[in-house]
Amino acid sequence: MTLPVRQLGNSGIEVCAIGLGAMPMSLAGRPPEATALETLRTFLDGGGDFIDTANVYCQNELELGHNESLIFKALKQLHHLEVPVATKGGLRMHGDSWTVDGSPSWLRMSCENSMKNLNTHCIFLYQLHAPDPEIDILESVGELMRMQQEGMIRYLGVSNVTRKQIRRLVESAAPIVSVQNRCNLFHREDIDKGLVEFCRENRITYIAHSPVGGHYNHANFMDNRLIERVAAKHGASNYAIALAWLLQQADNILPIPGASKPESIANSLTALDISLDAEDLAELGKVGAQ
Repeated sequence: MTLPVRQLGNSGIEVCAIGLGAMPMSLAGRPPEATALETLRTFLDGGGDFIDTANVYCQNELELGHNESLIFKALKQLHHLEVPVATKGGLRMHGDSWTVDGSPSWLRMSCENSMKNLNTHCIFLYQLHAPDPEIDILESVGELMRMQQEGMIRYLGVSNVTRKQIRRLVESAAPIVSVQNRCNLFHREDIDKGLVEFCRENRITYIAHSPVGGHYNHANFMDNRLIERVAAKHGASNYAIALAWLLQQADNILPIPGASKPESIANSLTALDISLDAEDLAELGKVGAQ
């Protein structure tokens, strides 16, 4: 069976319509490395081929780059080094906390370190992790564009941005192929307020992070009677229904559910086989308004 795909911006490159958010494999409470490896194997065996990471996915500043290095090690062992890996720069670690730094010098240093962690001369997709309120976003992205021209980065993306910010980038002709923001049944502002549609009109892939709540809010999806009702109808999990809902909102949405266990990502991939009807969509449209 052919799996649904998403095109990465205007690149002509297609990836499976559900990616993998690798962050949980490196935070506090992370799984043993063998479990992380099996999680990645399950994702790849299920047809997945897009992995999202970041240099700050780690427990503290002493292990900056942990997740990137883990991803490379796993893909090498699994003989899948061709798989597209997206990473990010623009945050710093202070102890176990994140702060924003979108300065050109920090972005360049971060990108160089990510290249080492991923053992590559050119990062497939490099994303500004978050806009720095002290620095014009055009200045931050301008440095990414320079690194792209130098061959360090193949494609550019931005994360945690507003519609106003992405509009500025589009109007400035910045070659952005992706926007990565939080989006799910309980956080649908980017859908309702037109950011997803703006991206679609401008051939930008909308990467939905935390599509089933993220590291701290996934319990909301397990305890919701409306989601449970639709899930029971399809013989699916609540998480799979939430992902299927996202996939049917727009053809440029690429959800990247996080996973640290093989069974979690296997369950997420079942969403690719779910087709929600008008009644289902109407029921799920009430979620968050209860």
